[in-house]
Amino acid sequence: MPNAPEKILLAAPRGYCAGVDRAVQTVERALTLYGAPVYVRKEIVHNKHVVEQLRERGAIFVEELDDSIPEGAMTVFSAHGVSPAVQSEAERRGLQTIDATCPLVTKVHREAVKFAGEGYTIVLIGHDGHEEVEGTMGEAPESIVLVETVEDVDALEVADPEKLAYISQTTLSVDETRAIINRLRERFPSITGPRTDDICYATTNRQAAVKQLAPLCELVLVIGSRNSSNSNRLVEVAREHGAASYLIDNEAQVQDDWLAGVTTLGITSGASAPEELVQRLVQSFRDRGTQNVEEFEVVQEDVRFMLPKTIRQAIAAQSA
Repeated sequence: MPNAPEKILLAAPRGYCAGVDRAVQTVERALTLYGAPVYVRKEIVHNKHVVEQLRERGAIFVEELDDSIPEGAMTVFSAHGVSPAVQSEAERRGLQTIDATCPLVTKVHREAVKFAGEGYTIVLIGHDGHEEVEGTMGEAPESIVLVETVEDVDALEVADPEKLAYISQTTLSVDETRAIINRLRERFPSITGPRTDDICYATTNRQAAVKQLAPLCELVLVIGSRNSSNSNRLVEVAREHGAASYLIDNEAQVQDDWLAGVTTLGITSGASAPEELVQRLVQSFRDRGTQNVEEFEVVQEDVRFMLPKTIRQAIAAQSA
């Protein structure tokens, strides 16, 4: 019999956040309302399983709004947000667009526009090349500089230290981001920031759950895709709090040698990973002989976001 932990602790909250749920539902509803194909710029959310399921239903994922999308086609913008340049390109090509950008990402975009309009240089804390970062920088490209680490802050040169603001990507490590903000405030005491934290509630809550879960486990498995920023952060947080940890797409990627000596296994999932994958993983351990499976709830979540206006109006018109 392969290695089987005596106990599994399931982190709660885990999995889908309100923004991901809204984005996935947006594509599903668009396919129902308008029929296939529905084009989606980038992955709607960073999860291979979700993308593949939507692809099977008739969604076509494209990297950019190029000639592969017919003029006038129904096109969805992903949860990570897009720059004004992408929106303009969609208008130029006559595409029918539905914006599935997470409202919490939209909040960061508005902050960028506001600070730029007031003449601030904006320090964006985020990961270079991440779609959310690209969309945010596109709101005020002349005014935004990107930092990824405390060392980047130490090397930062700005024209007017008295006219400086910061914003951040929504899916970062809470602790790392706090350290970067603290360093920014040390170097630039006049720096201003958003009224409320940019890191989204779901990222914060999932990391908080893992911080409490990890010390109770020898191993924490995180279900999520490699390009999921928040999933990668969960692995880092688990390791920082005393457990071995690995990121997996599904139960087939679990390696037996990880389980040697593991009596208590923690399981969580990134904000774009469906609960179905968690339950498949749990079942695979039940099949090995694990009987004790417990929920480990740290925070209760009840956040919901309305579907995009375009979808709501189409649903209303259909039922009228």
